[in-house]
Amino acid sequence: MAAHFDRRLRKAAVTTTVAAVAVAALSASQAPDVTADGNGRQTTSDNVPTSDTPAADSATGNSPYYTDLPPLNSPSPAPTTGTPTSPGSSEAGIPATVLDAYKKAESELRRAKPGCNLPWQLLAAIGKVESGQARGGRVDANGTTIGRIIGPQLDGNGFALIKDTDNGVYDGNSSYDNAVGPMQFIPSTWAWAGRDGNGDGKEDPNNVYDAALAAGHYLCRYDWDLSVQADLNRAILSYNNSQDYLNTVLSWLEHYRKGTHEIPDGTGSLPVGRSDDPHAGASPTPGRTGANPGSRAPSTPSPSKPPASEKPTKPGSPSTKPPTDPAPPTETPTPTPTPTPTDTVHHLENAGTTGLTATAGDTFAKKISTRAETKAGEAVGKVRIRFTVLGDTDATFTGGEKVAAVTTNASGVAVAPALVAGEQTGAFTVRATVVGRTVPGLDYKATVTERVADTLTSTGPKELTCTPGGEFADQVEVKATLKGAVADKVAVTATLIKSDTDPVENDKGPYFKDADGKVVRTLTGRQTDAEGLLRLPKLYADDTEGTYILRLTTAGGATLDITLKVAEPAEPTPAPSTDPSTAPSAQPSTEPTA
Repeated sequence: MAAHFDRRLRKAAVTTTVAAVAVAALSASQAPDVTADGNGRQTTSDNVPTSDTPAADSATGNSPYYTDLPPLNSPSPAPTTGTPTSPGSSEAGIPATVLDAYKKAESELRRAKPGCNLPWQLLAAIGKVESGQARGGRVDANGTTIGRIIGPQLDGNGFALIKDTDNGVYDGNSSYDNAVGPMQFIPSTWAWAGRDGNGDGKEDPNNVYDAALAAGHYLCRYDWDLSVQADLNRAILSYNNSQDYLNTVLSWLEHYRKGTHEIPDGTGSLPVGRSDDPHAGASPTPGRTGANPGSRAPSTPSPSKPPASEKPTKPGSPSTKPPTDPAPPTETPTPTPTPTPTDTVHHLENAGTTGLTATAGDTFAKKISTRAETKAGEAVGKVRIRFTVLGDTDATFTGGEKVAAVTTNASGVAVAPALVAGEQTGAFTVRATVVGRTVPGLDYKATVTERVADTLTSTGPKELTCTPGGEFADQVEVKATLKGAVADKVAVTATLIKSDTDPVENDKGPYFKDADGKVVRTLTGRQTDAEGLLRLPKLYADDTEGTYILRLTTAGGATLDITLKVAEPAEPTPAPSTDPSTAPSAQPSTEPTA
């Protein structure tokens, strides 16, 4: 199996050329700056990577990737249900555990972000070019790679310059960052994009389930529909900002869409070419899969021939020239590294953000703005600022994430994505920090308030009656509105009060019952439905007769009083009798007789 795994397949040049031309034509027709899709849906150029987008803003830090293109012929027949093992090259097949991770990630994203339309084949295409499907499926039963997959250190020497952000926790390098795992996340991206895909309570970039789910959420983090080519291109370029990378991923995506087959774990082959390898067909450098590629092996000098004028003397023969003292070695001063923009950041300043308040379920009207400054107060551009939602809250940034990384503009300002309030009310904090530099964070306080209504109306009778010790035949039903529109999910408080001038809870008269059948005269936590309607539980009466008031209130000032009357039924009025014996007797006549 090891021999099979280490085998390197080389393709004919004509195969690579034909496939590359076909993919380039496809990409050219659907470039990332397209402003409308095939259905005329307007798209936006927001969040589209550009040539000057910092590498740290991509998932991989624009690390090297495998450039091999898929074979021209797809597996035949292509599986239609499930993925049973079928014959085919190990290069085109996908290891069983890796394939399962991709499909589970797709299923989760279909539930969590259905509008994204993420296909598992896209994860497979990215996994192929990033790590050769986890180095041919060398994973254990839990999906964790056998040995860490770590890319070259991003020290600016042929790669992007990204200084350490994780103290070497993920990549073993405390000086610079390296891309890590089968989906090749850089540590600063994994810090907010990481997910637990196999339910073991950990977020491990070297676990294919965790990495695949994280990649899915990363690709779906904006309001992109990956069934639209322009959005698909944007998502891929955000993963690694290279047109060649886009073409390569699209070629594998198309290949896997036509059909693939499952192969046993550990039997896949590793691609041959890599984007940082100038020699076509050369094997990948050890740094791509080694434990710490940042530590390059020193080269062994080959023995050099002495100059022709310096012929060696025979052993024991006297030297023709007396030895001279060698010249003292000249010390080459170590050049001082040029500071990066991140190195010059001294502190963060609030760039005018105030009044972060929103009603539950609404988007905050204001966005958080942070300015990176030097010690002298000058703006620092091209610095990554990480915004993190902290505290007991279900508020998130647009897209459902609690962490977002944004690069400062020329004015040194980074604007976080819009905050979206959840249903949980109360205060929470958003903290801004500098990625790759330890400076004090900047906290922003935000508050989520209750949903409000300005009007409550009764959809049933405004006066209910009941006999002492009985139960009211009708139940209270109300509708909440705000400025005439339906107010859904509005909390309503219902209290049986002493009088319209004394809103204290009454200690007698009508009452509700709790789950244990005990008397309750105040109800809280009841919410209107999607139509703004609320029906209260059944009301009961004790033995005290009288007229009572049920008062309903909401946040926003809406109030409604319902009158409740408890009284014995009135005695019926007797009907006139028709019995002759009970009729009044005739009165004697007062007229004189003749």
